[in-house]
Amino acid sequence: MNITPSRVLARASVAAHGSLLLVLAACTAPAPTPEADLLILNARVYTLTWGEPAVDGTPAADAPYDPLAGWRPDAEAVAVRDGRILFVGSNADAERFRGERTQVLDAAGGTLIPGLIDAHVHLASLGASLAQVDLVGVETELEAVERVAARAAQVPPGEWIIGYGWDEGAWADRYPDHRLLSERVPDHPVYLRGLRGFAGWVNRLALERAGITRHTRAPRGGQIRRDRNGEPTGVLLDRAVSLVEAVIPPPTPAAVESQIVAALEEVVRSGYTMVHEAGADLLTLAVLQRLDSAGRLPVRVVVMLSARDTALVDAWLERGPDTARTAMLRVAGVKAFYDGALGSRGAWLLEDYTDLPGHRGVDREGYGFDEQRITALLRAGFQISIHAIGDAANRAALDYFARAFRAAPEAREGRHRIEHAQVVHSRDVRRFGELGIIASMQPAHAVEDKAWAEARLGPHRISGAYAWRTLRRGGARLVLSSDLPASDHDIFYGLHSAITRRDREFQPPMGWYADQRLQPEEAVRGYTTWAAYASHLETEAGEIAAGKLADLTLLDVDPFVAGTLDPARLLDGRVIATIVGGVVRYRDDAVVMAGR
Repeated sequence: MNITPSRVLARASVAAHGSLLLVLAACTAPAPTPEADLLILNARVYTLTWGEPAVDGTPAADAPYDPLAGWRPDAEAVAVRDGRILFVGSNADAERFRGERTQVLDAAGGTLIPGLIDAHVHLASLGASLAQVDLVGVETELEAVERVAARAAQVPPGEWIIGYGWDEGAWADRYPDHRLLSERVPDHPVYLRGLRGFAGWVNRLALERAGITRHTRAPRGGQIRRDRNGEPTGVLLDRAVSLVEAVIPPPTPAAVESQIVAALEEVVRSGYTMVHEAGADLLTLAVLQRLDSAGRLPVRVVVMLSARDTALVDAWLERGPDTARTAMLRVAGVKAFYDGALGSRGAWLLEDYTDLPGHRGVDREGYGFDEQRITALLRAGFQISIHAIGDAANRAALDYFARAFRAAPEAREGRHRIEHAQVVHSRDVRRFGELGIIASMQPAHAVEDKAWAEARLGPHRISGAYAWRTLRRGGARLVLSSDLPASDHDIFYGLHSAITRRDREFQPPMGWYADQRLQPEEAVRGYTTWAAYASHLETEAGEIAAGKLADLTLLDVDPFVAGTLDPARLLDGRVIATIVGGVVRYRDDAVVMAGR
C-alpha cells in the first residue's frame, strides 16, 4: 500500500489531536478529594468572615443577622488538613472529606468560633498563683490571715509563705497592717501580693528580712505605708513592693517551668488557642523556648519582652523580632510601664485624685520608662506595648508614639498598643485612631473596679474610664483580654462583662455606665479577629475560612444568641473543645470523637 506524504501528515495530525484531547481531559478531570485529618460536624459555626460591625455595634449588611430574627450560624461543619482549614460549609458537603484516617468530632449543636486569643496574660504568675495562698475574693483581714495561718501549719518554720489576690483597690481605704498577720504567723516571712500586683502586704519577719525600718526610703514610684510613729505598717505600694520581692528566694528554673506548664494547661482548658505573654523576663522566655523546642506548647504564645530586663531586650535588639508569624512561639514585642494601678492610686492622673487631694499617682519616670531604649526597639520592628492606666499616662504615651512616628514614619505600621487604657481624657480619644494605636482593654476590670473607681476619679472623669464604646466611636481599634491572673480568665465572664457591664451578681441591674457596653459580636471579635490583628495574624487566624490556621474553640453556649437575648446564660457556659493547628488539645469528657 502506497502511503503518500500527505497521508502521513494527516495521520500525524490525527494522532496529535488525539493526544491533545487526552491531555485536555486529564487537565479538566476533577482532582481527587483530599482526606481530612479532622471533621467537625453538627456545629453552630460562626465564621466571622463577614464585614466589621459599625462603631456603634450595628452588624454589617452581610452578617448572618436579622434585626427581627437575630443571629444565626453561617455554617455547620469544618474540615481540617495539615493544620489548616480545608472546608467550611454543610454537614453533607463535609462528608466528602471523610476518609479511613479521619477523626470526627461531633459538636452536638455546640458553637464553633475562631480560636480564642487572650491578648494580655502573665503565665508564670498564673502558674505561681495556683500554688500560692488564694486570697481572691477575700473581704476581711481576718479571713486572709486565717488562710495564711492554715498554710503556715503545713510549711517548715523559716520558709516564705506567698499569697495572692487581695484587692488593693477595694481595700485602699482600709489597708491592714502587719500586727495580726505577725501575731498569727510569727515564724514564717509572709508576702501577700495584691490582685493587680501593685501592692504587697507583709508580716514583721518579712520586713526584717527585707531590712525595712522607719529609716528606709521608698524607691521612686513607690510608697512604704507608715503609722503615726513613722514605723512601716506592712503595706507597700507600687514600686515599693520590689524591696520585699528582691529578698524572696527566686524560683528555680524547674519551678518556673512547672508553673508555666500548669498555666498553659489551664489556658487551653479555658478555650484559648493563643496568648500574648505581657512582659517575659529572661527565665520565663528560656522556659517557653525549651517547651517549644520539645513540642510541648499546647497553645501559640506571642511574647512581649519585659523592658525592665534590659540585658534581655538589648540582646533582642541586636537580633530583631521573630518573623515566623505562625510559629507556636514568637517574640514580637516589648512591654514598658508609664504608671501604676488606679486601685492603689498609682495611676498617673492629670488632676488630683478625688479621694486623695494633692496626689496624682506615679509618673513614667517613677516607673523607669527608658525612652531611648524603647525607641530603638520600636525602630527595629518590635511591637511596643505601654502600660497606661491614668489619663496623664495615656496622654503621655500617645505623645511618645507621636514623637516616635515623626522621627520614623514607617514605625506607624507596628500596631503598637496601650495596655489597659483605663482613663482617657476626651481630648485624647481620637488620637488612638489617628496614630493607629490599639487600645488593649480588659472587660473584667470595669466590673471589678466599679465599687471604688468613681471615688478615685469623681463623676466627671469616670465618663472617660473603661470607655470601650467611646474609644470605638473615636476610631480606636480594640483588643480584649483578661490580664490573668489579675482577673478571672474565664471567657464567659469576660464576654458577660463586656456585653452587660454587670458583675456575677448581675449588679448594677442596668449595667455600670451602660452606654459603654459592647455588642455580642464586638465582644467575640475582641478575643478573635481583633486579637488576630493585634498579633499581625489577620491573614492566618481570627476567622474560620479555608486556608487559615485550624485554631478553633467549641462552646456549649452561643455567645451571639445568648449575649443578645439572655446574657446571664453566659456565666453558665463552658468550653467543650480547644483545637490548635488542627489538633484537639482539650475536649470535655462529653464530646464524642470517632476515628483514628
